[in-house]
Amino acid sequence: MQTTAINDSGSRDGPPPGHRPPDDRHSDVRRSDGHPTGGHRWTGAVPLRAGAAVGVGAVGAVLAFADLASPLRAPFTLFFLLLAPATAIGAALGRLDPLGRAVVAGAGALAADLLVAEAMLALHLWSVRGGVVAVAVLSGTALLLTALRRRAGRARRSRTP
Repeated sequence: MQTTAINDSGSRDGPPPGHRPPDDRHSDVRRSDGHPTGGHRWTGAVPLRAGAAVGVGAVGAVLAFADLASPLRAPFTLFFLLLAPATAIGAALGRLDPLGRAVVAGAGALAADLLVAEAMLALHLWSVRGGVVAVAVLSGTALLLTALRRRAGRARRSRTP
């Protein structure tokens, strides 16, 4: 036996008059007429998590640079040392799929940290502050170059007829 649902207007064949389906404003994939196609949904949690990660990384860099004694110094500094180069590398890999970008960015961050540490040890310049500064400068330079490259690419495309 098949059952049918009765809507608010008492009709069995469709939604009630004036009923509009919920608008999916957070979808980044839309058809040509502007309606969502059910793609990836961005919720308020993604920017919140990204902001929290940046905040934790910044606190770690400040704790290490200021040489403050805190139980949070080691984990937050390690988080900064992994987050800063991973963010820079991930930004440079804009066209790669998200999982591949995350894997490459994580591996690249580890490689960048190890290269900075190895260079500082080989030059007998090792210090925690110096390592944090070197990673921050390296990551900031990579982010700046990526932003400049994207800006130049947009300017070139906008001038093309």
